Amino acid sequence: MMLVVMRPSLAVALPSSACKLELNMPRRVRQILFIVSILWISWLAMMLVHESGHVLGAVFTGGRVRRVVWHPAVISRTDVRPNPHPLIEVWAGPLIGSIVPLAFAVLASVIRLRVAHVLWVVAGFCLIANGAYIGIGAVRPVGDAKELIELGVARWTLALFGMIAAIPGLWIWHRVSPKVDFGKAPEPVSDRLALGTFVIAVLMTALGVAFGNRGV
Repeated sequence: MMLVVMRPSLAVALPSSACKLELNMPRRVRQILFIVSILWISWLAMMLVHESGHVLGAVFTGGRVRRVVWHPAVISRTDVRPNPHPLIEVWAGPLIGSIVPLAFAVLASVIRLRVAHVLWVVAGFCLIANGAYIGIGAVRPVGDAKELIELGVARWTLALFGMIAAIPGLWIWHRVSPKVDFGKAPEPVSDRLALGTFVIAVLMTALGVAFGNRGV
C-alpha cells in the first residue's frame, strides 16, 4: 500500500508504514516496559489522588491545609491544622483515592476510549493500594489507619473497607489482564502503548522531582 502526497506539480509516493510508530521491540520487552511504567504511574497517581481527598476533606470541613507532601522519593501525606473534623478528613483520603480513578476508568469505557484498559489498570491499583493500606492497618496501624483507630473507628471497619476496596481491584486486574498480554487470550502490548506509558512515567517523575514537596 502506498501513500501519495500531492503538492503543486509534484507527487511523492511514500510507504504507508512511514506514518506509523514501529520500533519492533520484542513482545516480552514491550510487556515489561508497559507494566513497569504503568505501575509507577499508578503509584504516583494514587498518592496524588489520595492526598487530594485529604485536602478536599479538610477544606470542606473548615480545616486548614498546612502542607501536602507528594514526591517520587517519599510517601505522601497531608498536614492539616486546625482540623475540626478529622474523621471526615482522614476517611476522605482513601475514599476519594479509590472512587475517583474508578470513575475515570468507567467514563473512558463509556466513551470507548482506545486506552480505557490502561485507566482500568490504574483504577485497580488505586483500589488495591488504598484497600491494603487501610485493611492491613487493622492489625498493623500506620498512617491513616492509626489515626482512624485513635479517633475511635473499630478495627473491623478498617478490615471491611480493605476488603471492599482491594477485592474489586484484584478482580479488575484479572479482567483487564488479557489486554496487557496475560491470561488465556493475551493481546500483545503495542510499541506505541509501551513507549507512551514509559514517556508519561518519566514526565510524571520529572514533574514530581521539580515541583513536588518532599516534606523536608
